[in-house]
Amino acid sequence: QVQLVESGGGLVQAGGSLRLSCAASGRTFSFYIMGWFRQAPGKEREFVAAVRWSGSTTYYADSVKGRFTISRDNAKNTVYLQMNSLKPEDTAVYYCAARTGGSVYDTSSYAYWGQGTQVTVSS
Repeated sequence: QVQLVESGGGLVQAGGSLRLSCAASGRTFSFYIMGWFRQAPGKEREFVAAVRWSGSTTYYADSVKGRFTISRDNAKNTVYLQMNSLKPEDTAVYYCAARTGGSVYDTSSYAYWGQGTQVTVSS
């Protein structure tokens, strides 16, 4: 079992930055691929980024590539999402998730989810 708690969301102006954190409990944290997803009102939950257990391999949605950076610290059981050059269309609830199998891009591949943290980008 893995329990995930996100933090770091908030209100920011367009062009600004935020850093999301996801604290995980569970002794097997380092064996999971960790991902970030987001869900805007009226839209489906979508993939944002993912990182392998070593931290050396990362995956990004085209919409955030070059602006967002995912990283992890297995010693601290924490995964991060650094978000720069934020745009109003980045406004959403952001979820941290632990993958248990399947494509890193699919929500169905992730068995464990946090409660989400709201990110609002004003224009």
